[in-house]
Amino acid sequence: MPAKRGPIRHVSVPAAQQRGYISSAYQALKSPENASIVKSIAMFGAAVAFLHSSWAEILVPQF
Repeated sequence: MPAKRGPIRHVSVPAAQQRGYISSAYQALKSPENASIVKSIAMFGAAVAFLHSSWAEILVPQF
């Protein structure tokens, strides 16, 4: 005879723990601990975009 099983219980998880991937990544980017890293990456991206554009020609010396 198979063992008797009790009733199935569903445990609800609090709403604070049910965040999606994008939401948790956004919260991590806004975190004060990561502020310097986010600023550094943004400045690097802006520098690369500037050097790749036609505006970078102003850095070339005129002889």
